[in-house]
Amino acid sequence: MLSSPLLPSPVEQLPTITQQAPRLLIAFPFDESYTFECKARGNPEPEYHWTKNGFRFDPRQDPRLIMEDDAGSFTIPSGKNITQYGGRYRCYASNRLGTAVSEETQFIVSNSPKFPKEKIDPIVVEDGQSVVLECNPPSGIPPRTIYWMTIGLKQIEQNQRVSTGLDGNLYFSNTLEEDSREDYCCFASFPSIPTIVQKTPMAMLVRSRNNSTVQRKPSLMAPSGVQTQVRLVKGEDLQLECMAEGFPTPVVTWTKSGENLPNHSSIENFRKRLVIPKINKDNEGIYVCKAENSAGETTHEFHVTVEEPPHWLVKPESQLKSSGSDVHLQCSAAGNPQPEITWMMNGHLLKDAPEFGGQLAVYQCQASNRHGTLLVNVNVMVLDLGPLILTEDRKKYEAVVGTTVLLHCKVFSSPPSVTTWWVSALTQNFYIQEDGSLKIHNVQKEDAGEYTCFSINSQGNATILASLDIKETIVKCAVHVLCVRVPSELIKRRCDEPCFGRYFVEENVLHITNVSHSDQGTYQCVVRTSLDQDLASALLIVQGVPDAPEHLELYEPDNRRVKLKWVPGDDHNSTTTEFIVEYEESRWEPGRWRELQRVSGNQTWAQLDLNGHLDYQFRVSALSAIGRGPPSRPTERYKTPATAPDSSPSNIKSEGNLPHEMIIHWEPLLPVEHNGPGLEYKVSYRQQGVEEDWQEHMVKRHSLVVKNTPPYVPYDVKVQAANDLGWAPEPKVYTVYSGEDLPDMAPSDVAVTVLNSSRIHVSWTPVPVNHVWGLLGGYKVSVHTPELLHSKETMVISGNLSYTTVQGLIPFSEYSLMVGAFNGRGMGPSSHPVTFKTPEGVPEKISILKATNAQKDAITLVWSPPLKAHGVLTGYLLQYQMVNDTADFESLHNVTIRGPDSTQWVLKDLETVTRYRFYVSACTRVGCGPPVSEESQTTPTGEVHFMQDKKPIVVSANYPEELNCNNCSRSHAGLAVKSESSDPWFIGSMCAAVALTLVVLIACFVRRNIGGKYSVKEKEDARSDVQSQGATNNASSEYSDNEKKPLKASLCSLKLDSEENSCGVSMTDSEDEDDRFGEDGSFIGEYAGHKRPGSTEANGAALVTA
Repeated sequence: MLSSPLLPSPVEQLPTITQQAPRLLIAFPFDESYTFECKARGNPEPEYHWTKNGFRFDPRQDPRLIMEDDAGSFTIPSGKNITQYGGRYRCYASNRLGTAVSEETQFIVSNSPKFPKEKIDPIVVEDGQSVVLECNPPSGIPPRTIYWMTIGLKQIEQNQRVSTGLDGNLYFSNTLEEDSREDYCCFASFPSIPTIVQKTPMAMLVRSRNNSTVQRKPSLMAPSGVQTQVRLVKGEDLQLECMAEGFPTPVVTWTKSGENLPNHSSIENFRKRLVIPKINKDNEGIYVCKAENSAGETTHEFHVTVEEPPHWLVKPESQLKSSGSDVHLQCSAAGNPQPEITWMMNGHLLKDAPEFGGQLAVYQCQASNRHGTLLVNVNVMVLDLGPLILTEDRKKYEAVVGTTVLLHCKVFSSPPSVTTWWVSALTQNFYIQEDGSLKIHNVQKEDAGEYTCFSINSQGNATILASLDIKETIVKCAVHVLCVRVPSELIKRRCDEPCFGRYFVEENVLHITNVSHSDQGTYQCVVRTSLDQDLASALLIVQGVPDAPEHLELYEPDNRRVKLKWVPGDDHNSTTTEFIVEYEESRWEPGRWRELQRVSGNQTWAQLDLNGHLDYQFRVSALSAIGRGPPSRPTERYKTPATAPDSSPSNIKSEGNLPHEMIIHWEPLLPVEHNGPGLEYKVSYRQQGVEEDWQEHMVKRHSLVVKNTPPYVPYDVKVQAANDLGWAPEPKVYTVYSGEDLPDMAPSDVAVTVLNSSRIHVSWTPVPVNHVWGLLGGYKVSVHTPELLHSKETMVISGNLSYTTVQGLIPFSEYSLMVGAFNGRGMGPSSHPVTFKTPEGVPEKISILKATNAQKDAITLVWSPPLKAHGVLTGYLLQYQMVNDTADFESLHNVTIRGPDSTQWVLKDLETVTRYRFYVSACTRVGCGPPVSEESQTTPTGEVHFMQDKKPIVVSANYPEELNCNNCSRSHAGLAVKSESSDPWFIGSMCAAVALTLVVLIACFVRRNIGGKYSVKEKEDARSDVQSQGATNNASSEYSDNEKKPLKASLCSLKLDSEENSCGVSMTDSEDEDDRFGEDGSFIGEYAGHKRPGSTEANGAALVTA
């Protein structure tokens, strides 16, 4: 701390240092430069010079250094060969009045740390002996961390027997043969540089003894002797360590002589290290470590003394005195050891300082001990000066009634002057301040007027005038409380002051962008005039997720149990509801954090139950209504000892790929649940009700194959986990089954009931359980026609049902049906086939319908038979109606065409030049099928329309000889004709077309069935737009005319063996269109399309049995 009285600029002043370099400056390699600051004020302007290690040092003489203009600061650029600049620097600022001195700055330039190249002989020991692998790490910029790893960068496993000391050495309390290896490597990490260096690998061979290892009483490998003196500076971390050797491995405990260990202490490094952070005077005392095993014990005492660097008790202050005055400078400091006080004048020790001949000087008081140095500059000025009033003369002041006003009269003088005020007004509410200013409370109108300030000392006097004017202006303002959450983009405050950065004012509103927690607080809005002001305050509350907890500490370790405590972070105005404890372990999933447990938001500790043989670290995050905060910094590593597994596998199941085989498998333990090396599973099994003794197998995988088992019998199975340290608790017994075999019996009493032309009901007697040889999956019902035995459809019925419904069969067909049971192994034998026939049904649509040979009153219709008659074809139903100019339809006319071989019909007595729509459907004894529609138009009187050479021509119907018809065709029929439709050539052409169409359709049908999948009922053509449903015994018909407009008149269905016609209107599909499968299952493949509307059911159910 540097001090100096601030004098008016005309007065000469001693130099005072205002900026200086820090006490410690470290050259980190990633810094661009290193600046040594030194700035001072004084009158005349000070000049600067430097010392390095106590000797004069001129930065201007070194071309690499950069000097700063008008100051004593200089900069060392980063680069190679800056080691020469390391040392202790001090700056001096001088003018003709005296010299000020800065505190000393130590500049540390660290060489790159390196291990020396060396050849290390192998270390040979017998098992059970102790050994120390020395690291001797190089020094470097702290902090420094030591790791012991292999060449492959795998960490050396550490525990109570093997651990790393504070000195970096690897200590073995006793050795085992498994400690033998050739690549023990010590790595030293310097994160502040950053640098990691490696020592030459070391080899250690542990030889086996011929006899067992003898117990050995503990002794300390480090520290040596019976006691150690430890001196620390207050605020440092105390770390005491005892590295003990012996057999069995000693256990270390810590105590403090005469009292308990401090509450904030912790035990680390497998109980070998005592850590007390930020030690203070209360932590002084004697600490004792005790190492003990079954052979004995040993102790070591640490006498801890807490010292501290100097601190001021009384710090001298600069003084301004007049001639003849006495000057007393007092300097007192405390510390441990007691600081040494040294006085200097103008940078020289008093004994070495030049003889004092002037009135001015800068004195330095320095307090030092081995832990640091304090220095303060004290300016002593001897000056005789009359009053110098620094406030301007005749200054005008304004105030508002009822406020307080201050009339300035700042005076500098030596010796100090006496200041008075002459007041022309009658005011009484005033007093004069130490600096000479006049303060008037609660001013009134009558306080207006002129005021005179008068100051006098032994060297002279001075006077200034001031005037005061009183106003009555009053202003008011107001703001409100606001609560926001972060992140938030913008909030507003009313204000009339300029703001910067994230703060800006717009129309007297203060805007804050990108609100953060640092913005929380009270904001004041000030409304101000030249005479008066008013202010209002607003509290801004910023809410956010909680900060990360701090000061995580593990305590009360107990093998696989440890307690964790922490200090909550700022909750940012949202109450913490939960703390989430996470862990990371380095053995199985290094770097992956998993949740361990949660505790209430008002609890700051957790008891952690851990798995064995793992190296843990923990972190904590807080949860509030706003969200989850960031995690804390992880704790130190905590390694749990290896133990037997806590649990055995669960979810034990079996499966069998072969009849006399059982595969037992289970969910293996998670890696973190192994609790130690050498995990195995003991699988025990026995057949229920047959075997009393368990058969046992040890396996490392998570499955076991058991041979020669009876098919599908129950077994008791249990799986117990074990590792090198023991067995898990007794496991739970599960019941599993051996592998399945195929069923060896078919269902019996298979019966088929024919419900209608496309639907049957099937029932059977189930296969006995003892013949299933497994878990019954269900039954498969296979249906095929005798003509195509290789192609069949199969329906699957799951479970133990004994009936189903099969639908979508082809009417008027013969079928064969079989039923078989299946399990997980496969299908058993099928029942004897049951043969049945479906009743006759209505035909499908006819294949082709064409209207041809249109004349003035007649049109010829030609068609081909339906592809599937579904019964005995008896004839056809022809229906037609006129279509008027508005595309509406007139009444429907029916024509019954008897005989299955009819393929054409001539409609006569039609209206001339009239458009007709025709519907043709095929009929059986049950009824008529869906219709197919076609439209055509009659011709004008006496004309027949032909096409010649693709051009239309019209000729008289009475004179066909006028037309050469070698290249003619009727425009409507699309078939070549000469004259009448009864012409043999025309009839032959029509028959050829029909025959060709039938051949193509039959070929497609046969090819489709040969393809390997016989569909009991092919997909039907697209449903027609118009449907007509007759009475119960009448056929249903449907057709499509590709017109969007529905018919006004419905089609009438005609039963050929009845004289009465029945008509019905139906614009909806028949019910249960999609009812293709029974409730017990569904076909594999497509058994049928849609149920035909109005299908005629058989009169009575036909029963067929096997």
